[in-house]
Parts: sequence; structure tokens; C-alpha cells
Amino acid sequence: MKRRVFSGVQPTGDLHLGNYLGAIRNFVRLQNDSECLYCVVDLHAVTVWQEPMKLAANTREVAAAFLAAGINPTNSIIFNQSQVSAHAELAWVFNCVSRVGWLNRMTQFKEKAGKRRENASTGLYVYPNLMAADILTYKATHVPVGEDQKQHLELTRDIAIKFNNDFGIDFFPIVEPLIFGEATRVMSLRDGTNKMSKSDPSDYSRINLTDSPDAIAQKIRKAKTDPEALPGPAALINEGKEIDPDQEKARPEAFNLLSIYAALSEQSLVSVLGQFEGAQFSSFKNKLVDLSVEKLGPIGNEMQRLMADPGYVDGVLKDGAMRANTIAEPILKEAHKILGFLST
Repeated sequence: MKRRVFSGVQPTGDLHLGNYLGAIRNFVRLQNDSECLYCVVDLHAVTVWQEPMKLAANTREVAAAFLAAGINPTNSIIFNQSQVSAHAELAWVFNCVSRVGWLNRMTQFKEKAGKRRENASTGLYVYPNLMAADILTYKATHVPVGEDQKQHLELTRDIAIKFNNDFGIDFFPIVEPLIFGEATRVMSLRDGTNKMSKSDPSDYSRINLTDSPDAIAQKIRKAKTDPEALPGPAALINEGKEIDPDQEKARPEAFNLLSIYAALSEQSLVSVLGQFEGAQFSSFKNKLVDLSVEKLGPIGNEMQRLMADPGYVDGVLKDGAMRANTIAEPILKEAHKILGFLST
């Protein structure tokens, strides 16, 4: 039996290179040997206020990015979360299984709520329980995660274990993480110490997936650098597996651009460091421009085409929701039976 993979992307708009390298590209790879469900998590999005028309447009944008990047809607299931009611129903059950102490340890809530914690929505607080429901609604066995989602996946495992123990049954799987290699954390092109983000006021801080080839080239050429030549493999420690933190702290922009090149060219960072050791940024940036335009240009063009055809994208999401419901409904029904809910 194939492993079942679930992952979701929030429809917050302006998808960028970090979203592609950290998540979407890996989704494409996984569909070759896994049963995959890829969800636009619009229920998660409304934990903070959303302008309705913008939310709808952003939902289509994420679906278009999935398709443009190469996710096959016939082999994989692409849908938006709100069309499958099992997510919300199981989330309520998990609100009752999960413990307040577990949620209090979630660092993302503290970061997002900030100093105005008392004014944050309760949805933002129980967000991790909904994430657990997203995964376990389909009894997914594996979830691709970045560093910032590891804690939530651990909570999903804790919820599954507690549910199974509470009812003396082996029902929900203990989900395993899938963690990928180079450039899973892409930094700003203007400040290598900050993560690439759509919230950065400078559009030159990120490469948007919808950027034209000219825009991609301009942003890379304007990316912040330093006056030194590029570092080589000597900058790595632990048998060449990690960047020396002191060197990375001293030259964050250099290592960010080199890591992006490594990821887009599907090489190890060690290989790229050896290839460009001692080179000047001007020549390296030309190489990175050519590679980025080659890899990202077709995705941007296809996204623009798909976003101009919302009927097609909506059809993909509708079909995906029907197929997702077919998987989710019997699992939810069995969970109801375990809980003791009567059905007519």
C-alpha cells in the first residue's frame, strides 16, 4: 500500500520562491510514489480576518500554483479545506482530546498573537487542533513539514495517541514527518537574516511565483551581497553537512543565494560551494538569473494563464473535494461510532 501524504498551503496571497522550494516543489516529487492530498487551507486562513473576495482569489492562486508547478490533478487530489466538512467536525473532536497545556506550548500562537494575545481569535489558539484534523481526517501516514511546523506535527501525533489510548483502539496512525534538503528555509533577498515573506514591504525582498522573467532577473541582480568573493566548502562543518554558524552569521546573504542556487539546480550545497568558490557575486548572479528564469519562468506563465481561467481552477477544486470527501466520510463515520455518537 502506498503511503498517504497530506499537506496544505494557506491562501494568503503572493506565493514566492520560499513557498515553492520549501513546499510546492516537494509536493510534485511526492506524487510519483505516494497517494497525495494537497489542500488549500482556507479555514486556517480565517483565524485572522480576510477580505472575502481576496480570500477567494488567493485560494485560486494557490491551486493555480499547484497545477503550474506540476501537480497532476488526476493522480493527486487538489481541493480547498472548507469544501470538506469533515475537517471542521473532526477538529471539534480534537478540541476535546487535546489539552490546554499542549496548546500553551505552541510557539507559533505566541509569535502570531504577539503582545495582543487577549485579542487574538480562539481559532488562532486552536489552529493546531484543526491541523491535526486536516491530517487525520484522511488517516495520512506522512506529512512534509518545515522547521516551523514540526511542533504542530508533534501535537498531531500526541492527539492520535491519546485518542487511540482513550478508546483502547488502534484507529488513527502516528504520522511521520517528511523533511527535505537544500533551501527549505529561504531568506529575504534584501536581508539574509530574515525569512523570505510576503509581508516584507519591499517587493525586492522576494521572488513571487507570478513574477515575469525580467522581474526575476532584476530582483536577483539587486539582491544584497557583501564585498568578499564567494566562500567554498571550507565554510562547512560536521563532515560537510552544515554551514559553520559563525560564517553564516557573518555572510547570511552569500549563503542564502548559494542555497537557492543549490535547490534550483538540485545539487548539494557542498557541490555549489566547490563550483563557485572564489567567484565574484556579479558572475554568480548571472548564473543564478539564468537558472531562476529557466526554472520559475514557466511556472509564472502557467499560473497567469490558469488564474485568467477561474472556471477551470474551480472545477479542479470541486472534483478534488468530491474525491477527498469519499476518503474522509467513512473515516469520520467510524470515529463517530468509536465516540458513541448515534447516527440515523
